[in-house]
Amino acid sequence: MKVLRFLTVALIAGLTTAAAVAQPRTANLNLDFSKNLGPMEMDHISLGQGGLSPDPIWDNRIAEVRALHPRLIRLFVQEYFDILPAKGQYHFDTLDQSVREIVEAGALPLMTITIKPKVLFPKVDQDIIDPNDYNAWEQLIAHIVSHYKAQGLSGFYWEVGNEGDIGESGGSPYRFTPANYTRYYQHTIEAILKADPTAHVGGPAMAHWKSPILPALIAFCDKNKVPLNFVSWHIYNNDPKAIQATIESVKALLAQHPAIHAETILDEWNMALSLPPENPSVQPAFVAETAWRMKESGLTYSCFYHIRDYHVDRDRFAPFFSPGGASFMASWWNRMPQYSGLFDYQNVMRPAYFSFELLARVTGDRLDATSDDDAVHAFLSYDKTYRIYNLLFWNFSASPVTIKLQEHGLPETLVARRRRLDAKSPSEDENARLHPLPDLKLDPSAAPTEIQLEPYGMETWALEPTNWVKQLLGR
Repeated sequence: MKVLRFLTVALIAGLTTAAAVAQPRTANLNLDFSKNLGPMEMDHISLGQGGLSPDPIWDNRIAEVRALHPRLIRLFVQEYFDILPAKGQYHFDTLDQSVREIVEAGALPLMTITIKPKVLFPKVDQDIIDPNDYNAWEQLIAHIVSHYKAQGLSGFYWEVGNEGDIGESGGSPYRFTPANYTRYYQHTIEAILKADPTAHVGGPAMAHWKSPILPALIAFCDKNKVPLNFVSWHIYNNDPKAIQATIESVKALLAQHPAIHAETILDEWNMALSLPPENPSVQPAFVAETAWRMKESGLTYSCFYHIRDYHVDRDRFAPFFSPGGASFMASWWNRMPQYSGLFDYQNVMRPAYFSFELLARVTGDRLDATSDDDAVHAFLSYDKTYRIYNLLFWNFSASPVTIKLQEHGLPETLVARRRRLDAKSPSEDENARLHPLPDLKLDPSAAPTEIQLEPYGMETWALEPTNWVKQLLGR
């Protein structure tokens, strides 16, 4: 009888759960076409690359990266570029290729300084962070900055160190403490600003935002009036809310030092991809949801890591990493499955690329878009250059949803040219990934529009007046 009773209860529970799952989920998405929130600045959701190879990693994808309109592209200035091969000798040819990629993509370089020239750091040890001659170090840094300034390339972002809280396991030959990082930071940024007063300087690019190095840097710069134009940190997490929490926490930390007016740059972020999701739609929706939370939290810039997955040559790291550190880098990038890049090892676009492409189309001024469902969000904008409204909305959830689009302040009847992101298509053809859907008409007097979105589904609309071509061409 106990067994029968258990089976009966289990059956009822199962049916109840199934019924709950089967219940249709509805989300109300309110679009206010009359409420202007200011410039969208979607180009601040930017990109990063580097730390792996001196090769120009995405040089034959410059056009595709340019189409994403990143304002910044982060680049590791790593020792494999061999900038100072010997005392008084400089070598820029290799680094220039990667900088040129960024400039040709229409972005501003964010240069992350992680070099340890042998003449200044004769011993390989991640815990030796001071050069044997700080005057020579400052001359080197100033020479690098001046090299680009002489080409008309000034105003770069210069980041001091990368993941110095974890050292070689973060791809950097430095492992800092709060005390020695601030000393190293001051010497380095003074040389940068002497060479280019328009440069932006900051750090510390923490692997863990709670590292004591970050508050130590802020307090040090506040107390000693040392320039700090931006603070930076990293996070890899599948939950966009966890990423948002780091932004809010760093901003709260900065608020304790009102004399510091630093931009906030989350310059490495992605999913925790050690165990990637089986559903290929998850990462593109994750990108959009995280971008939305970044905007909601007032983040200044982000740099998605990264543009392309790439193999590591252990021999390139061996001269400036410990044997174990060089082996770790090569093993991680060459033997672990990698899913971070917008392009894979073979330079093929992944679905997340198209998520960035859709974000890049939300241009102009941001308009108000609110939802009563915590997994359904949207970006709405008006671009006066194109005289169109742009709408991007998504369902960052494992269950389907019916979205009721409630339009407020609609100025006139608009035609929605619709595309749906198809992350499961075997083709990287844009017409396959961004699948065309039938047009819709939005009328100010019509009932709310209902759209069905699958789990992690995403749609983009270009909303045009019915006489848009005539308006645009002035006919």
